[in-house]
Amino acid sequence: MKPIHRRKFLKGAAMAGGTFFLLPKLDAGTWLDTQTSGSYFLKEFGVDEALCQKLLAKALSKGGDFADLYFEFTLSNYLGLEDGKVNQSYGDIGLGVGIRTVKGDQVGYGYTQELTEESMLSAAATASTISSMSASAVNGSFSAPNIGNYYPVSPDFNGYPAREKLPLLQALNQKCFSLSSEIVKVNAGFSNNVKRVLIVTSDGVMAEDLIPSGYLYASVVAERNGKREQSFWNLGGRREFSYYNEQALEEIASMSVHNALKLFDAIQPPAGEIPVVLGPGVTGILLHEAIGHGMEADFNRKNISTYSTLLGKKVAEPFINIIDDGTNMNLAGSINVDDEGIPGQKTMLVENGILTSYIHDRISAKHYGVKPTGNGRRQDFQNYPMPRMRNTYMLGGQATPEDVIKQAGNGIYVENVSNGQVKIGEGDFAFYVSQGRLIENGKLTAPIKDVNIMGNGPKMLANMTMVANDLVMYQGGAGQCGKNGQGVPVGFGMPTCLVKSLTVGGTQQKGGQS
Repeated sequence: MKPIHRRKFLKGAAMAGGTFFLLPKLDAGTWLDTQTSGSYFLKEFGVDEALCQKLLAKALSKGGDFADLYFEFTLSNYLGLEDGKVNQSYGDIGLGVGIRTVKGDQVGYGYTQELTEESMLSAAATASTISSMSASAVNGSFSAPNIGNYYPVSPDFNGYPAREKLPLLQALNQKCFSLSSEIVKVNAGFSNNVKRVLIVTSDGVMAEDLIPSGYLYASVVAERNGKREQSFWNLGGRREFSYYNEQALEEIASMSVHNALKLFDAIQPPAGEIPVVLGPGVTGILLHEAIGHGMEADFNRKNISTYSTLLGKKVAEPFINIIDDGTNMNLAGSINVDDEGIPGQKTMLVENGILTSYIHDRISAKHYGVKPTGNGRRQDFQNYPMPRMRNTYMLGGQATPEDVIKQAGNGIYVENVSNGQVKIGEGDFAFYVSQGRLIENGKLTAPIKDVNIMGNGPKMLANMTMVANDLVMYQGGAGQCGKNGQGVPVGFGMPTCLVKSLTVGGTQQKGGQS
């Protein structure tokens, strides 16, 4: 077979959709071989410093405070099984550049899927229309920022091996069925994405990154006496394929099956204002949704968030410390460099109960007169960045989990939540509790289900009265945070903590059946 240059292949593959991922001897991700920093887009697409200078000059040709280029090449694919048979298989290629011009807090943006000089200059001209002044200068040279490596891959990494995914999913399917005769249906899937990006800024930054991401999951249905229950579990993040080993299969299968079977004995708790204990790990999604979004600086800059007047003030008890972190190893929200060329870093949001920082991109950081926190993130080259969370978590306290549960007295213990709704401005939220337990006389008792918890994020934070020493970071990779139509992968974590009271929607009497 005559070799095909990858630029020509991409043009053909885009017309063919995802079908090329199904070829038996082709490994998805082959074209994203590792390269030294700054050389990949030069080698493959002819993007050199002179071209970047020209594009940035065009973006600032009518003035502006700042401009940047965001080059992206992404390969993603998915393989799904239903009861041991392949029921879905597809893939996608993303290739293009987004060009942004910033004037104050206003953004001009253009993008193109064609990495030709003509198309890119046209996109830069579109971005430049945000301003109508004389041209602004572009830095005369570029340099790479000093960034960490929070999702290292092997020197020969070139994606996820397609031929090894099907046996992995088949093994997961078999494990789920083998754990209980009451399992009647299993869906398993593997989703992965490999992204190469290059960020070039008018103030002289040139940063490149190779970003792996994915997750393996099982969703099971159990049946007992004509009644059915369902559960889901996944593991993933920014990891190499070797992470999805026998141990990972065991955890996904056992968590999915165990949680489904437990629901057969679940009851609904009494409704009303009662103490709520948030268990470690996945309940960090409440921290992310009900509290974290309110600390994103664009909402505060526009006076939308409740926290817009609380910077430097007490928002929680002195033992509460909340961090948004891009430097956790291999987690879904970790970033070596953000989508504005700022290195990934750790940001203390609440320290000893005091709100010490917002979550900033370049625009909000300039507005507040502080340095960017490395939170400028975007879904892809077709979208401009905005302040977004990375891995958001609360540090552990001094109590034991048993102490926290005992202190609650009578209430509920939340193990897993889903299907949440949040009003960013007011901070009001409602979440569905998919897994949990009753707390009676300071002890965990019956499992619960079909419960909604409602409250207000800032009030919930203020009402956290006890925190345990068991911080757990959620190890899943399936979570996507949505904001203004853009989705980005995020992570979260939580220690066991006691919220003095939240509104619980259950039954009017203890022990009601759903």
